[in-house]
Amino acid sequence: MEKNSKIYVAGHRGMVGSAILRALKGAGYHKIITRNSSELDLTDQQSVRRFFAEEKPEYVFLAAAKVGGIHANNVYRAEFIYNNLMIEANVIHASHAHAVTKLLFLGSSCIYPKMASQPLTEESLLTGQLEPTNEPYAIAKIAGIKLCEAYRDQYGDNFISAMPTNLYGPNDNYDLQNSHVLPALIRKFHNAKITGEPSVTLWGTGSPMREFLHVDDLAEACLFLMLHYNEKPFVNIGTGSDVTIRQLAELIQEITGFEGRIEWDSSKPDGTPRKLMNVDRIHALGWQHSIALEKGVRAVYEDFKALNLPVES
Repeated sequence: MEKNSKIYVAGHRGMVGSAILRALKGAGYHKIITRNSSELDLTDQQSVRRFFAEEKPEYVFLAAAKVGGIHANNVYRAEFIYNNLMIEANVIHASHAHAVTKLLFLGSSCIYPKMASQPLTEESLLTGQLEPTNEPYAIAKIAGIKLCEAYRDQYGDNFISAMPTNLYGPNDNYDLQNSHVLPALIRKFHNAKITGEPSVTLWGTGSPMREFLHVDDLAEACLFLMLHYNEKPFVNIGTGSDVTIRQLAELIQEITGFEGRIEWDSSKPDGTPRKLMNVDRIHALGWQHSIALEKGVRAVYEDFKALNLPVES
């Protein structure tokens, strides 16, 4: 991938896509193609075909997806499987049809079985049942991996896949109904501090363990893989270490300055007990993360405050 290569970043306005865009620009790539959802509906096959025929991208970062936390995944099950299947199928097929040099498909750590051995190795894919609350999203992402593998096997396309762990960073979604756990906690604790609430109630028991990767680290890993990795097996991207949700909540409580109590609603689901990625494969290739969790969350909280979002309970 040369500095003047035509590079399409699908989903450039999302948290992941915008981070990839920053990484590319920071590295000196200047022929970057983007379209927002009003300009190009990636679920529409004809529109995607037309776009590829007109723009002829050489490299594709497929970061576009419908995403959300436990609540959104569980409630909008049809939307999560349909939209993600359509997006990836259309972009991957158009990349083949228009002879894209290389494509990187981004999935999620939720592809792994709920009770898979920890840390999660790439080889544990399809060895057990998925977490029920996000099964439709996970199935769509597994299909994306298999699409890339199938186009590689049948046509020799250089389509690779990477599975990031839980992400956080600039341009995250802070909607309390549809966001992931870390941004939701930031907003809940911030709101409680502003309104002087005596306590914050959180879902579950606080016992599940989660790994968190700053999205700028992910973007650097994606650029690294696009430049240096050309093999069929997909690659985990993470930090290789995790914390309990309780520990995360206490860290965010400290960073936001909320002085009240944390109460746990055990009637709400915890989700998967643990999701820690085995990152031996990407470490062996020569990449490691660089942003520690506390440093990353402190920076993200400053970004969040600058948004001046309305206080919600």
